[in-house]
Amino acid sequence: MMHRHSGLKTALGIFFTAIMLFPVYWMVNISFTAKGSIRSGDVIPMDFTLDNYARVLDIQLPNLATSIVLALCCVILTLVIALPSAYALSLLRVRGSRVISFLLIVAQMIPAVVITLGFYEIYNKVGLLDTIPGLVLADSTIAVPFAVMLLTSFMESIPKSLLEAAEVDGATRLRRFTSIVIPLSRNSIVTVSLFAFLWAWSDFLFASTLDGGGSRRPITLGLYAYIGAQTQEWGPMMATAVLSSIPATILLVFAQRYVAAGVTAGAVKD
Repeated sequence: MMHRHSGLKTALGIFFTAIMLFPVYWMVNISFTAKGSIRSGDVIPMDFTLDNYARVLDIQLPNLATSIVLALCCVILTLVIALPSAYALSLLRVRGSRVISFLLIVAQMIPAVVITLGFYEIYNKVGLLDTIPGLVLADSTIAVPFAVMLLTSFMESIPKSLLEAAEVDGATRLRRFTSIVIPLSRNSIVTVSLFAFLWAWSDFLFASTLDGGGSRRPITLGLYAYIGAQTQEWGPMMATAVLSSIPATILLVFAQRYVAAGVTAGAVKD
């Protein structure tokens, strides 16, 4: 009886997983299908071609490089701000920490479109439109509040005895932060880095508003370029989508075990 229930659960799991992954398969399928055969809707590409990839590689590689630089810089800026902030809120017990934690929650509730309009007005005055630093700063406003909250939750669970022992040995606050807190926070740091990377990588709203029509275009805008009022170039668009999915997929595969541990970090305290 147990084997029957186990087999049923496995079958249902496979079925629902196939449903969820079918759009991904269809994206890959269309990317390998010639333009004249896309409307036929073949589940397996009968008119196989690599022309779509040959067409988009030269055009989209600069956009792909821009997105990689943008996402990595967003990760770095997020960690530079979030790590010391979480350390101060969780272990140094700075004055007003509860108010700051509340404001972080409020910051995540503000619609991104509202933030975007504010950034546009500021960037237009200071000359940051169509710049990598401008997009990095904008994307970090989404990642930093989440990063601080997650890291704070984990750091609060670090045994105080470790920090007290280090203090007795003469370690300064900075030394305790770099030698104890950061190494112990590895899983949470990887989780925060992954989410920051993915947010910057998939951003369209900030990029489309703050791009300014220049040449520094992330891959999301490169993908959108194939959608017009009169035509949609599905083959090149899906080929671009496949290329843009590769870096994120690789990161998820290698970081998944750290993310699983990092998301639950600090949920259970002694």
